[in-house]
Amino acid sequence: MHPPGTGDFGRPLSEPEAEDLLRCICFKTGPPRTVGVELEWLVLAREQPEKPVPQDRLEAAFDDVRALTLNSALTFEPGGQLELSSRPAASLMECIDSTAADLAAVRAALRTAGLTLNGLGLDPWNPPRRILHQPRYDAMEAYLDRSGPFGRAMMCSSASVQVCLDAGEEEPGPLGHGRRWRLAHLLGPVLLAAFANSPLLAGRRTGWRSTRQAVWNMLDPVRPTAPPLDAEPRSAWTAHVLDAPVMCVRTREGPWPLPDRLTFREWLRSDTERAATAEDLQYHLTTLFPPVRPRGHLELRMIDAQSGEDGWMVPLAVTTALFDDPEATETVYRALKPLAECMDAYATAPRNPLWVAAARHGLAEPELHAAAVTCFAAALDALDRLGVSAPVRGAVARFNDRHVLRGRCPADDPSFPSVGEEYRT
Repeated sequence: MHPPGTGDFGRPLSEPEAEDLLRCICFKTGPPRTVGVELEWLVLAREQPEKPVPQDRLEAAFDDVRALTLNSALTFEPGGQLELSSRPAASLMECIDSTAADLAAVRAALRTAGLTLNGLGLDPWNPPRRILHQPRYDAMEAYLDRSGPFGRAMMCSSASVQVCLDAGEEEPGPLGHGRRWRLAHLLGPVLLAAFANSPLLAGRRTGWRSTRQAVWNMLDPVRPTAPPLDAEPRSAWTAHVLDAPVMCVRTREGPWPLPDRLTFREWLRSDTERAATAEDLQYHLTTLFPPVRPRGHLELRMIDAQSGEDGWMVPLAVTTALFDDPEATETVYRALKPLAECMDAYATAPRNPLWVAAARHGLAEPELHAAAVTCFAAALDALDRLGVSAPVRGAVARFNDRHVLRGRCPADDPSFPSVGEEYRT
């Protein structure tokens, strides 16, 4: 029996209970053992990718994809982007092999419909168009519209590679959760710069190597940001979550109300609309989009989608090697510590000068280029020690030679036009 006024959303939650719940569910500690990846893709027509795919054609193709037997979880984003979320794997190669098999099946199903998965961080041609109409996305669009047009681009036109790694051990040390949390934020701008792959909007260069990250930076003042790094991770994240504005209040029937500047902490104290519950807190967590999101594990969200059949493997392999090989972790952590001076002294990620420079300039930024050279060298050594296959090591080595050592990112490739030129296929 639910208390009066709570509908089907559970019993009221107290502020201390909310704090305890966040501390328990967001950082689950233990020796790093598993890795996962979430791959978002733009779904475009093979012959005319610059033209929007009719919705009925998309939906028919998605029905075929849903009929596949996959190891990964299959979901679709509001604009029709396709997402594959791998299961936690016991090794990097297990994750790669399983996800690659699923991708091959999905590509084959889409190919029969004349569609393809496009590995760019932002749709370079088409304006945002929402395919999914659900109370969650109706509320999200209305909320983000308060800050400008960029929320719709984030929802409907962006795609990424999200690497998921265990939070780490409880105790301090190279594999401790505090060190891994900090490393994720130090490594974040390097990964953003190295894999920036969205220089275009409406067919023209924007001046950003990662226009996708620029779009995220333009959302509301709190939702895409990280908490300060100079505090204990659980305490910092808990305060950040509770002091973030509530996007919407779920109801049994839509549309869902959008409170005006109500934080979750204030909701817990005021019973605005109805009493807040643990289910509401869980939902609130899904409406926060920091570059590193703790979900029991760490979800690194700053990497643009990558082009090519195996392009997505490179950021997954590099990031996993730098986090899970103790020698590489120590090397990279020491090399990146000087970058911390550019972090919270000005603003938290991704709005401090270093993250903004990574999104705008990629590896043309000297500090980030030097850091990337060190990181990729350490990753390549670590991949040998981790027993990663020769094809995966080769893909990382080719990316290093073609981009990192030359101070370039995918957005600098000749396939993209110069500033002012139109992007043509």
